[in-house]
Amino acid sequence: MTDDAVPDRSDLRASDADRERVAEVLRDAVAEGRLDMAEFEERLEQTYAARTYRELAPITRDLPAPGVAAPPVVSLQKEPSRDGGWAGRIVGGEGSSTWAVAVMSGFQRKGRWTVPRRFTCVAFWGGGEIDLREADFSAGEVEINCFAVMGGVQITVPPGVEVVVRGIGVMGGFDQRESGVAGEPGAPRVVVSGFAFWGGVGVERKMTRAARRQERLDRKAARRELHASFRDDVQEAHRRMLEGHKDLLRGHGLGLGPEEGRGRREERRERRREE
Repeated sequence: MTDDAVPDRSDLRASDADRERVAEVLRDAVAEGRLDMAEFEERLEQTYAARTYRELAPITRDLPAPGVAAPPVVSLQKEPSRDGGWAGRIVGGEGSSTWAVAVMSGFQRKGRWTVPRRFTCVAFWGGGEIDLREADFSAGEVEINCFAVMGGVQITVPPGVEVVVRGIGVMGGFDQRESGVAGEPGAPRVVVSGFAFWGGVGVERKMTRAARRQERLDRKAARRELHASFRDDVQEAHRRMLEGHKDLLRGHGLGLGPEEGRGRREERRERRREE
């Protein structure tokens, strides 16, 4: 390849967030009646099996994005990172989607998506995953209404978000471990409600992968700094010990020059003979 050759950007590897954006378009197409369930399942399988943008692009080529006449195109550009503040994540609007259903199957809502004021999901002999760690929120308080019948729903929230669990379980249950934990100032409030029969709704609090990676780097940097400080302290103590040892030798005449040291030894021998 010459220096002037430019690789085809459609051959770049797609990320999990890219695949999830395509999956979201497919879910909206089902809700609008553009795809039947058989087509949806076939395309969803292709989406999660896709490795490059070239493989992702044809999946939604004949589907319009919500409110847009042109077909959606997977972005080949990196999106600018957010500043991480809660104010920038409460964006208003209607949300990316308002419901999800898993009947002997599964559903996911994860990555960059907007949580509506009220999101309803049903898991019947199936399971669902709702991940809010990288999500935006349409309001300061959102409700996730879950119905789990012989199935389950797993909700993951980031640190700092207040969670209130109000669901009812019959031979099933709602996870209460994160309920009542105080949220950070300005953070959204997530209310988990609904009904579980022979099923369950779990709630857990996790950091994003990027945050966990940064935390590990910070811990390694702190350990390196501690080891460097300890090493400097040991070297300083060793230096002082050597200096003290040299002073002691000088006091006994053992640290003097050859002639002066020999004279001191002769004087000590003369004193012993006289005694």
